[in-house]
Amino acid sequence: MLLPRSALYIFVTTFVLFGVAAAAQPTYPFQNPSLPAEERITNLLSLMTLEEKILCLGTIPNIPRLGVKGSGHVEGLHGVALGGPAHWGGNLFFIPTTQFPQAVGLGETWDPGAVAQAAHVEAEESRYTFQSPSLQPPGSRFPFTGIVVRAPNSDLARDPRWGRTEESYGEDPFLTGSLATAFVKGLQGNDPKYWETAALLKHFLANENEDTRSSSSSNFDMRLFHEYYSVPFRMAIEQGGAQAFMTAYNSVNGVPMMVSPILRNIVMKDWGFNGIICTDGGALQLLVHAHHFTTGLDEGAAAGIHAGINQFLDRWREPVQEALNKGLLTEKDLDETLRGVFRVMIHLGLLDPPSSVPYTTIAAKPNTPAPWDTDENQKIALEVTEKSIVLLKNADHLLPLDRKSLHSIAVLGPRAGEVDLDWYSGRPPFRVTPLEGIAKAAGKSIAVHYVAYDADPADAADAAHKADVAVVFIGNHPTCDAGWGTCYDPGEGKESIDRKSIDLNKDQEHLVRAVYAANPRTVVVLVSSFPYAINWEKEHISAILHMAHNSEEEGTAIAEALFGDINPGGRLVATWPKSADQLPPLLDYDIRDGHTYMYFKGEPLFPFGYGLSYTTFTYSNLRTSTEHFHATGSITFSVDVTNTGSRAGDDVVQLYVTHTGSKVPRPARELKAFRRVTLRPGQTQTVQLTVSPDALRYWNEVANAWTLEADQVQVCAGPSSADCALKTTLPVNP
Repeated sequence: MLLPRSALYIFVTTFVLFGVAAAAQPTYPFQNPSLPAEERITNLLSLMTLEEKILCLGTIPNIPRLGVKGSGHVEGLHGVALGGPAHWGGNLFFIPTTQFPQAVGLGETWDPGAVAQAAHVEAEESRYTFQSPSLQPPGSRFPFTGIVVRAPNSDLARDPRWGRTEESYGEDPFLTGSLATAFVKGLQGNDPKYWETAALLKHFLANENEDTRSSSSSNFDMRLFHEYYSVPFRMAIEQGGAQAFMTAYNSVNGVPMMVSPILRNIVMKDWGFNGIICTDGGALQLLVHAHHFTTGLDEGAAAGIHAGINQFLDRWREPVQEALNKGLLTEKDLDETLRGVFRVMIHLGLLDPPSSVPYTTIAAKPNTPAPWDTDENQKIALEVTEKSIVLLKNADHLLPLDRKSLHSIAVLGPRAGEVDLDWYSGRPPFRVTPLEGIAKAAGKSIAVHYVAYDADPADAADAAHKADVAVVFIGNHPTCDAGWGTCYDPGEGKESIDRKSIDLNKDQEHLVRAVYAANPRTVVVLVSSFPYAINWEKEHISAILHMAHNSEEEGTAIAEALFGDINPGGRLVATWPKSADQLPPLLDYDIRDGHTYMYFKGEPLFPFGYGLSYTTFTYSNLRTSTEHFHATGSITFSVDVTNTGSRAGDDVVQLYVTHTGSKVPRPARELKAFRRVTLRPGQTQTVQLTVSPDALRYWNEVANAWTLEADQVQVCAGPSSADCALKTTLPVNP
């Protein structure tokens, strides 16, 4: 049930929220914020019983006897999930929260600032719900809310058949890492001491297939580990400050990730990580029964803790106790691993007096709207959604639609009358469907005719024939409109199911062709979680747009784009193949065999970084701050970008490098910098993009170190990976 609005305004003092921790004078040293964190943790561990330590290896590190209220986890890929199709929090209870486009849509903004804004909204709403006990389910034995947010997903969408492509920011490590870093910073905030929420990255590492994920191994060399798969995680940790992540179900090179030495030897030792490392749900069981890596759960629990695991999303208590009984673990081992958990709790201010933590005032108050009901958060949701829309084709300037010349519009297709939520969505406070958005944007002078998808296809064609223009909304359903582990359409996928096809289903293909035959002035809007091989549509349909699912403002944003109230400026974050035949096997994790724009073989349907505008841009005057790369300094590239059209619009300036003299195989092209800019008609802006020498290094497997080699590097600045407007070649002098 949804709590009555009045319940949202009940004032609850922060004294009640934190119990003993709110005392004016600390009872124990661990409650004293002026002491060093490690000293406080040592004191806390010394006061805990062995049973309490075992309990704190779950995801809720509470110690009621000592007045410690820790935080559990919440999902938050694109909005706090306290409800939604997966019923986060229970089947009958939810709290509405602001919902943004899926992560793939956030990626298509190519705008770290916008992504950080979305994350900041999540942080505010996570704190608000966590610190408002009146919002908890009546009689619930378990916390419903939390301020450890399972986001961002830093996996790379190297293959469009991966069922969870929607959860990733894209196929490129630098873009994904940049946006993951921005999301982490948005979640954790700008306070020098405390975090608003803690970002928990998912899923380390190389978790990019759903079929057999509980037993399969992702195999690749250490060059690809350092240069590709781990890059977004490393950036989010080193640059973003993330101190929590979830290990993946799969193995890497034959070793299940929850027991991999990579956790200690690289993530902790080399990257400086010292926080929460949790398993995925049920991973301890899978370690024994699917991977067959250990013979018993006790051995598995011990192996996980020795590897660095300090939170289990599993039945852990009995296995950990048995491991202690057998001498596989010691209490000292638990003390060592739990330190990471309590470091995060200290960052969140959960061991400190509320008066010292700047975020403890974020809670329900009388006569004050909840954050998801504020104009500010709704405005941010709309702006981010607007920025996520990608214009794929616009022949004959069919778009934007001219209100003055239109009398009628036919709105058709399975995605027209709904806003579909995915497994990791919350429940938005409202949803604007494309039909509703178009009807409002069209005004009273333009008739909008809608034909439901389950009607006779002839009715859709007839409506299109009678209208001045037809807009067809097609694409997948993000949960396959089915229960767990089920998809009826081979072109759809989700968690636990990979796609078996990248083609539209026959019914949608037939609908588009029938509508086009009835009215060539047809616009296709593909609302989808992943790329589709829309070859016929690209050849015949004049105007095509892409957007992701899930935004509460989906309909408002797409209507604005159709009518030109905004100018689409999003860019694709993955290579769109013409056919699945262009792709290597899904379980081939050696991307050099043809995965991603860096190694793709053949001509794509749409390249990585691609997107059009209602205006035009030209690039000129590429110049550099120095004449060569060297080991100790970065180079700034400057390029003049001019809006040569008649409308204001956004361009995404992308800078790629190609190594022409390397001693080792390198990608055909690699993104190293980007920037989204807004230009008025006729305006020229100098865009500066900086590349450090570290971005040119390769992982030397013989030396087990990063190496900068003498080389010639071609630098390309342009609007996509396939459009190199300006080039220059610079030497690298290590």
